[in-house]
Amino acid sequence: MINRESLQILEFDKILSEISRFSHSDTTQKSILNILPLNSREDIEKRFGQIQEIRRLAQEGTPLKMSFFQDILQVIERVSPEDAVLEPNELLIFLPVLGIISELCSQMKDRNDLPHLMDLTGNLTGFPEILNNIERSIDNDGNILDGASPELLHLRNQIRNLEGKINKRLGEIVRDKGITPFIQDEFITKRSGRWVIPVRMDSKGQIPGVVHDVSRSGETAFIEPLEIIGLVNELENLVAEEKTEEIRILRGICQSIRKVTNGIEEQYRVIVYLDFLHSIARFADLLRMEVPVISDASVIKLFSAKHPLLMLLQKEGGISDVVSLDLNLGEDNTVMVITGPNAGGKTVAIKTVGLLHLMALSGMPVPADSSSIFPLVNEILVDIGDEQSIESSLSTFSAHISNISEILKRTDSNTLVLMDELGTGTDPIQGAAIACSVLRDLKEKSSLILATTHLLDIVAFVHKTDGMVNASMGFDQKTLAPLYKLKVGEPGQSHALDIARKYGLPFRIIEFAKSMVGSMKVEFHELISELKVKSVRYDNVLNELKLQQKEIEKKDNILREKIIEIDKKKRDILDNAYREAQDFISGIKRQIYAIFEEAKREKKRDAIKKLEKQQKQIDEKLRQFDREPALSMDEIKKGDMVFVKSIGYDAQVEKIDKKNKRLRVMAGSIDIEVPVSDIAPKKGKSPESRRKKVEEIQEAVPLQLNLVGLRVDDALSRLEPFLNHASLAGISEVIIVHGIGKGILLKAVHDHLKGHPLVKQYRSGGESEGRRGVTVVMMK
Repeated sequence: MINRESLQILEFDKILSEISRFSHSDTTQKSILNILPLNSREDIEKRFGQIQEIRRLAQEGTPLKMSFFQDILQVIERVSPEDAVLEPNELLIFLPVLGIISELCSQMKDRNDLPHLMDLTGNLTGFPEILNNIERSIDNDGNILDGASPELLHLRNQIRNLEGKINKRLGEIVRDKGITPFIQDEFITKRSGRWVIPVRMDSKGQIPGVVHDVSRSGETAFIEPLEIIGLVNELENLVAEEKTEEIRILRGICQSIRKVTNGIEEQYRVIVYLDFLHSIARFADLLRMEVPVISDASVIKLFSAKHPLLMLLQKEGGISDVVSLDLNLGEDNTVMVITGPNAGGKTVAIKTVGLLHLMALSGMPVPADSSSIFPLVNEILVDIGDEQSIESSLSTFSAHISNISEILKRTDSNTLVLMDELGTGTDPIQGAAIACSVLRDLKEKSSLILATTHLLDIVAFVHKTDGMVNASMGFDQKTLAPLYKLKVGEPGQSHALDIARKYGLPFRIIEFAKSMVGSMKVEFHELISELKVKSVRYDNVLNELKLQQKEIEKKDNILREKIIEIDKKKRDILDNAYREAQDFISGIKRQIYAIFEEAKREKKRDAIKKLEKQQKQIDEKLRQFDREPALSMDEIKKGDMVFVKSIGYDAQVEKIDKKNKRLRVMAGSIDIEVPVSDIAPKKGKSPESRRKKVEEIQEAVPLQLNLVGLRVDDALSRLEPFLNHASLAGISEVIIVHGIGKGILLKAVHDHLKGHPLVKQYRSGGESEGRRGVTVVMMK
């Protein structure tokens, strides 16, 4: 778990505050402000996917349908007790939530191209009956509508009619000439819920009725005329019935909500989470952020990275530009120390790395190229800032050492350490020595370390230590202004004297300061400056070499094409030569068979085996140079003439087995089956040459095939042409030697022989033939 102090130092809370501005509820805002890095790559990549799908909807012009809503959990809690009845205004709180759910259900319908959002919204219903009931019963001001029920509409019509009668009669009373002298003013009002007219106090006995109130001056009595009391009592009864009906309507709505409170609460939490993701997506779109790669390897690679808070400041017009950061930390170098002038961007650089890392681990896109890589670390430990700790009475140096001590305790191979102004706050020599020791210890723990410093002794230590690399923030020597550009592989300078001169420090002060620095350090700075000049020259030369390399590659491509053409001609020549050699070997075999016809079988076989070995070598060479164009099953039709590579002449297609990619062909008078890979376009071989070839096969084909030690695929690729040659030679029986072993090759051979068109039957070897280590095949 990454500690909250690191989150605050890296200003992660400010990023969350910016994201929360896009939320649509207080609940969502709170959940955004409490975001913490996730613990597993699966959870991070899942959130990436959800956010990217929301961004995709926005790009399509149909953004996620979110609007402002309130927290309904407290209202759900109040409605949960049996017979609890909510006020109309409380029920209105449900409307935005249920409305959003309804809109999302419609928007996500059949969107199978958004798997992450479908997974989130697949169970949303929106409870349309409850939504419709509330909308039909309560207006936006919290008043119950006439149409909430037929009974309520009837009662309110009666009330309106009766109020009209009362108003009409009171109007007649105040306008009656016999009563007018007693009236204080010609208006009708209400007091204590009763209809009254204003009568002069000295004349209140002249109008029969009930006094309900007196004016503050005491000059006016508000009297309910006796003749309307019956009508008003009837009106009050109707109002009571109206109130009863309203309560019945509200109770019905609350009962329907109470039945599904768990479901409403669950769907409400989905809406809050979608609003949470939508807020991150809006922020990502604002800064055109990308999804990085999360890796298990301990390596950080940043391409075109920018600090998001600086980007926001740029959008507000606070700064003109934000310089991007490219950085590679890990693999060969796990420690990087950045040097450079004050206000040159060193601290911003390491804060950018830390903040973007936190965002990536929280499943947020980052302002960097999508090829950027962040490791899945457990801790990001930070020592940034030089404020003294007043509460603990610690100096700047003491505070730094206290932080670093804690970092050393907690660091392991799964940690990123960020340290600013390493070695400062005390004597430079001793501070540098402590800093170098700290870097060495952290490196041995295989953590990733990014630090800044001004101390040259640290730079020298890093330069000569394997696994560490120097870097610097660019500085324009002419304008004496920082460039905010990170350069890896070369140390930087503080440029304090140059900057002091630029900002008006007197020349005599600058010169005396130079003499105080010492000649060795001045020479060191001059050496660095010289190295930087050479670095610029090197970059120019490198660019020229790249142009030359492109030209060389162009010429190399031309040469390569010519070599390929020459190689093709060479292969064709060798192809012909090897075929002639094959014919020669076949002739030699025929002679040997004739010479040793009467010799003992053992010697004859030795001679044949020797020649067979030579022919196999030549056959292997021929396969390497085989340039026959392949034919697909769709190009071959029954009756076509094709060239059979294994026998070397044309044959007619008799049957096509597309399922097993095999063909049965008629070779002269012999019917054989071959794989489609053994077929090429016909070559127009004459029947005479075909017969001659058959005669050669009859004389040269071996009686035995040894497959011992071969893999199944290689063995079967040799078995098929062996059976074809045996069939063409008219041999009735052949022997296949496969050994016993684990029985895998034996089973594969037997499976291949089953149902083979050239095989009549087969059996395991006898006592003197090799038993189960061989298979004797009887040919058709």
